[in-house]
Amino acid sequence: MDLSAIPWRDTKYPGVRIHFYASDRATGRVVALIAMEPGHGYPRHRHRGAEEVLVVQGGYRDELGEYRTGQYVRYEDGTAHSPVAIAGGETCVLFAISHEGIALLG
Repeated sequence: MDLSAIPWRDTKYPGVRIHFYASDRATGRVVALIAMEPGHGYPRHRHRGAEEVLVVQGGYRDELGEYRTGQYVRYEDGTAHSPVAIAGGETCVLFAISHEGIALLG
């Protein structure tokens, strides 16, 4: 995968970019690539429905563990976490499918 060819969009969160493959506002379902620069992350949120994540590059940590390139992670409905890209590493790139969206917490 040529990550430099992805039409990334900046988010309001420093060091975090996203590319949506699909998004449905009615259901909250999202299929996206998320890029987090080392030491940066996505704010604490709770999942509505399951979320499935494949670490494409780099790695991240959250309250539930540490995940590296090639690992698959599934967050069940109601799971809350704050993913942060591992500091000192390369950009963390995630392929994520959020089945019913998220609720930001704070």
